[in-house]
This record gives sequence, structure tokens and C-alpha cells, in this order.
Amino acid sequence: MTAMQTTALEGPDTAEVDGTDALVRLRTWFGRQRSVVVAFSGGADSAFVAWVATEVLGPERVHCATAVSPSLPDAELHDCAALAAGWGLNWSKVVTDELDDPAYRRNDAQRCYHCKDALARALRPLAEAEGATVVLGVNLDDLGDHRPGQRAAAEHGARFPLVEVGFTKAMVRASSRALGLRTADKPAAACLASRVPYGTPVTLGVLREVEAAEAGLRGLGFGELRVRHYGETARLEVPLDRLADVVARRVEVVGAVHAAGYRYVTLDLEGLRSGNLNGAEGGPRRDPS
Repeated sequence: MTAMQTTALEGPDTAEVDGTDALVRLRTWFGRQRSVVVAFSGGADSAFVAWVATEVLGPERVHCATAVSPSLPDAELHDCAALAAGWGLNWSKVVTDELDDPAYRRNDAQRCYHCKDALARALRPLAEAEGATVVLGVNLDDLGDHRPGQRAAAEHGARFPLVEVGFTKAMVRASSRALGLRTADKPAAACLASRVPYGTPVTLGVLREVEAAEAGLRGLGFGELRVRHYGETARLEVPLDRLADVVARRVEVVGAVHAAGYRYVTLDLEGLRSGNLNGAEGGPRRDPS
């Protein structure tokens, strides 16, 4: 019995979970596909898609591919590998070249478009070789966000099964929990470039600074956070109920961020929230960060 089958048998009854009908529809959707290539970031959505697709079609007809670039933290790549091994996924890494694109490095409000365009181009050879459809873990809640990357993926023929069968983020988490998937409550982890305000060029050095600062803070026990990059200044965002913890451990926090290369450390009293950089440089109001 595979790890996937064991997880499914030992998990709670999915009939008790809101979204059961959507899960049935999702399984039916995958059952109609010849084969798929899943853009697998290891987050709650793409992990759920990868698991269900593999459950229905088997690993020989599901290729889970993780895009590797400087915008992906090493910790997330390692987690993708661990999930693939634990769940018996057919998994590989593909290298994307968005940093070679001046339009991406410029970091305007269309940055995500150029990122997903690079992803789609990297996945195309896999899909063509296997006669497969590329699928992404986009859910209904994502449709109301500023996410030009969705448009880029759709232009390349990618499909969004969670949207097609009616999954919200809450339903993804509930169904994942029912199936016993450890990603059910995994915090969102947008790419490192989302920490950089529009108009500030995205460079390898900037991404490395952000990654090092966030890794240092996670090492102190701050699992949910963002380090927003403003040149020599790092603006820290943590959930409101962790603000006091940051202050209480001020010396350690400052040391971790200084070690990453920042000169100044500030704490955002509004707490962790998605999309607050989008007002910068005339950008849209929200960002998947």
C-alpha cells in the first residue's frame, strides 16, 4: 500500500467536510484527463492538487514539477522534495529564467505575469513530451486578487481545476485536513520577489537578503512573517498576536536581520497582511504576497 493510499484510508470521513461535493467533482475532473503536469510549489493549493491528481491518475500520469529560481526559498524547495517522497509523487525540478528577463527585474505591477510566463515556458516541454495538460493550484478566492500571472498561464493553455470545480481556499484547507495532508494549514509563502516594492529592481542580491532574514527569524520561532525590502531597511510583518514576542526578543530579532545584510530593522504595527505593497509606485491595491 502506498503512502498516499494509507493517508486516504486513515483520514477522517470526507463526507463530514464542507466541500465534499467539490472534492468529488475534482476527482471526476482529473479522471477525464489523459495526464497532467502540476505546477507544484508545495503550498496548500498546489499540494492538494498534486495529491488528488496522483490519487486519481497514478504517478505515471501525473508529473509534479517545481520551478527552481532565486525567488524560491531553499526551505520551500526542500519541503517540496519531502512532500514528493512522502506521498509517492512523480516529482522533478525545472529551472526558470525570470531573472534574465529585464521586464521581470524592472518589477512593475506586471512582475507576476513575467514570472508565470517563464514557468509556463519551462513546463511546456514536459507537457508536450507526455501529452499532458499543465494545471495550477489557483482557487476561487485568487480570482479577486491582482494576479497577472494567471493570465500568463492561461495564455499558455494551463488550466485551473480548483476554479473549474468550485474550490475556495477554505475548502482546499478543509479537504486537505480531511485527507490527512500536512499542508492543510501550511501558511501562504509567496515568492521572495513579492517582498520588494514595485519600482525597486529585483536582483539576486535583494532576494538573497530577504531569504536570509526570513530564515533567521524562522529560526527564532516566527513561522509566519514577511520581511519587506526597502534598501538598507527591513520592515518586519508578523501576525498581530506575535508583535509583543518580536519586541520581547528584540536583540535576537535585530541580530538575525542585521546578519542578513540590513542596516535598519523596523516592525510594522499593522501586522502581517497580504498585498500591502501594491499601493507603491502606482501599483494595484493587492498582491499575492
